[in-house]
Amino acid sequence: MANRIMLNETSYHGAGAIQEIAAEAKTRDYKKAFVCSDPDLIKFGVTAKVTDVLDNAGLAYEIYSDIKANPTIENVQHGVQAFKDAGADYIIAIGGGSSMDTAKAIGIIIANPEFEDVRSLEGTAPTKKPCVPIIAVPTTAGTAAEVTINYVITDVEKKRKFVCVDPHDMPIIAVVDPDMMASMPKGLTASTGMDALTHAIEGYTTKAAWEMTDMFHLKAIEIISRSLRGAVANEKEGRDGMALGQYIAGMGFSNVGLGIAHSMAHTLGAVYDTPHGVACAMMLPIVMEYNAECTGEKYREIARAMGVKGVDDMSVEEYRKAAVDAVRQLSTDVGIPTKLDAIREEDLQFLAESAYADACAPGNPKDASVEDLKDLFRKIM
Repeated sequence: MANRIMLNETSYHGAGAIQEIAAEAKTRDYKKAFVCSDPDLIKFGVTAKVTDVLDNAGLAYEIYSDIKANPTIENVQHGVQAFKDAGADYIIAIGGGSSMDTAKAIGIIIANPEFEDVRSLEGTAPTKKPCVPIIAVPTTAGTAAEVTINYVITDVEKKRKFVCVDPHDMPIIAVVDPDMMASMPKGLTASTGMDALTHAIEGYTTKAAWEMTDMFHLKAIEIISRSLRGAVANEKEGRDGMALGQYIAGMGFSNVGLGIAHSMAHTLGAVYDTPHGVACAMMLPIVMEYNAECTGEKYREIARAMGVKGVDDMSVEEYRKAAVDAVRQLSTDVGIPTKLDAIREEDLQFLAESAYADACAPGNPKDASVEDLKDLFRKIM
């Protein structure tokens, strides 16, 4: 079997990287940008850091901000019409996963109008053409949506999120500028950072993992583990580390998939509007315990990457526990809760069935039944 790796055509990294956007747009002869960015980023002047670059270069653009934290089918539909009305020919997505996921769905439908029913994009839709060119500028250090072939849309009517996996949605350019992430509040820094750690750990242990993605994931675990506490404290070194670490995690998991920590987190977000990173952080150590017997020696390397000393002298049980404990400690240190009060026993069947049907579930190293998932959800009640 051949293993496939897909990455951006071009990526820029480091403080001030957004200045490269103008040159790229001109070199590629783009005429007008459709700037997807959420209302808070516009309100607090984050989006303006990029539009100022466009203004200074004399480049035309139109802003689209009908984007929710968990983007909906309606957000995408409105965006498709707004793109057509704007007469744009490329997209600049500025934000976290919400802005980039919305941009990907819009770009795919514009290029493949036969998929205008947004629900038809769920799973691995057989689109024929690459999406509208996207320049992705992350403002959170977590989702890595700028380097993945995945996006997630919320179906409000059915109270579920659905995952779309499409090589045609990859942003053509990623601009990973830690200065764009400097205004993130502590809570968002913590939750998106734990999302990135979940990407790295699930990607490392998923059924499809192989040597090249293992390399990405272990390095990402190392960088995130040493950087996240500092990033939450708004230290430059921590911010810079998280910007890189989350991107490296995305380089890996986009190509091999995730597991049930993510499928369960998607369900919590759809039903209770739980922030995705918080849901991931609550589920990750619980799922790691569940998966431990199916991971061989990988938890030893996770523990090592997270800075645990003496792992080579530990038994299998000891290093597996050490890896889980290190994840729990990091989550606690950055202020993530361990319980979700909103969950009720009567919700568990729907939650478990939704998580079981999620596109991330098949990649989990240990197969999980609906009953298994109900038991795992109970652990955060």
